Amino acid sequence: MTTLSADLHPYDILRWYLEAGVDETMGEEPVDRYAATRRAAESRAAAPPPQPQQRHAPQPEPVRTAPAAVSNSPLPGTAAHLAAECRDLQALRHAMEGFEGLPLKQAASSTVFGDGNPQAAVMCIGEAPGQEEDRRGLPFVGASGKLLDRMLASIGLDRTTCYITNVVPWRPPANRKPTPDEVAVCMPFLTRHIELVDPQVLILLGGASASAVLAKADGINRLRGRWFEFNSPGLPRPVPALATFHPAYLLRTPEAKRDAWRDLLMIRRRMDAARH
Repeated sequence: MTTLSADLHPYDILRWYLEAGVDETMGEEPVDRYAATRRAAESRAAAPPPQPQQRHAPQPEPVRTAPAAVSNSPLPGTAAHLAAECRDLQALRHAMEGFEGLPLKQAASSTVFGDGNPQAAVMCIGEAPGQEEDRRGLPFVGASGKLLDRMLASIGLDRTTCYITNVVPWRPPANRKPTPDEVAVCMPFLTRHIELVDPQVLILLGGASASAVLAKADGINRLRGRWFEFNSPGLPRPVPALATFHPAYLLRTPEAKRDAWRDLLMIRRRMDAARH
């Protein structure tokens, strides 16, 4: 057994221990680990039993509706204030054409307001105008518009029995998607638009339209084929709303037309049931 000189400094002693492979120390008094475990068990046994947590019945998820066009006190010049002042579609169009609160409008050639019959029972809402729509000032007049016309015709509708508009009435540059901020600015105009048309059914074309109108973040594959209700203070009753794929998406993804056809049949059945 190697002994250490008493003249060594404590640092030298510790260093020697490390070089010798010592990695733990022991106290001078023994520790009864079994006694410590036994005391801990006795302490737990003497403690009062925990009280069961009170369980509450799950609450149903509230129905989410689109925000109203008018706040309690909209600021002058904002979309909410301008929309609140409109008593008919002509006044709303004039207000939107004169609106200067969105830079997106400055890059567009025209305000694409709407098309079709404003007295119709069905209102279709897309996302935003494309290049051809911006040039002509009408929604859905390009390739996707021609497909929309065929979709509507398949259930006995056309532009004399429908009214068509977009969430955002100004074309985004390069046909990009409108940003959430741009959609939020335009929502008071769209909500007032729906109130003035007062349709019996809303058809929401594409995920952007469905998310904006229904105030839901889910994608179109989760929202399509389901009935929701759009409500706002300016409507006499909630309006049934159904989302389906945007015609532009169907042009790129023809295999999705089968699901879109199912959605159209749901709309046709809803309209037939409303007549009886």
